[in-house]
Amino acid sequence: MKKIIPCLDTKDGKLVKGVNFVNVKELGDPVEFAKGYSDDGADELVILDITKTSEGHALRTEMIRQVADAIDIPLTVGGGIATLQDIQDALDAGASKVGINSAAAKNPDFINEAVAAYGSDKITIAVDMAYDDEKEGYFLYTNAGQTQEDVDALEWCKECEARGAGALLITSIDTDGAYTGFDIPFLKLASEAVNIPIIASGGAGSISDFIELFEETTIEAGLAASIFHKKEVTVSELKTALANEGIEVANG
Repeated sequence: MKKIIPCLDTKDGKLVKGVNFVNVKELGDPVEFAKGYSDDGADELVILDITKTSEGHALRTEMIRQVADAIDIPLTVGGGIATLQDIQDALDAGASKVGINSAAAKNPDFINEAVAAYGSDKITIAVDMAYDDEKEGYFLYTNAGQTQEDVDALEWCKECEARGAGALLITSIDTDGAYTGFDIPFLKLASEAVNIPIIASGGAGSISDFIELFEETTIEAGLAASIFHKKEVTVSELKTALANEGIEVANG
């Protein structure tokens, strides 16, 4: 059963969206958008604070609480989750799971610690990646896509699984917000390399992009922001179209 997951990028408590992780524009109230997606049949919701890592501000627990109260589907909270206390605070505010990126890349043992404390099902590792033409490979990025790490993205996916992560949220910086479709080549490699669930993110611009994702890979879930935020495609429309293509979708 394939899942459809809208993503809410936030900055200063407001819903925002950029292209290729830059040119960020404010779109509105994340709570209103979250409720709309929940009501429309989304299977899960992801909310990311895109500046917590760089600015070091506190976790916006009140916003998380308001979003969690407005929906009746699982909520993953990410962006600047760097300590066990951050995880506890997010869960206490209503999150079902957390997504960890930069802190895990800088200290991989943090994955083990988080899993030991809260269980694999609570820990998703966010893998922001892009292709480097000079190095001829896919590399991991941290700090909201601003810093390339000297880490092979595919090998990192394998290590995250080995350390106990329950799922991976893979975002292609190359396709993020660009409406060019998901990064199918890398997602194929990743889905063949690990056995834990993968959420694909970055690039969805049409229903056909989701059809391609689910027909060309074994990926369990597709995540998108722009096409949902702009109401170019609704979650319910997308699920109906997928079902008409013979793709089994979750009930939301």
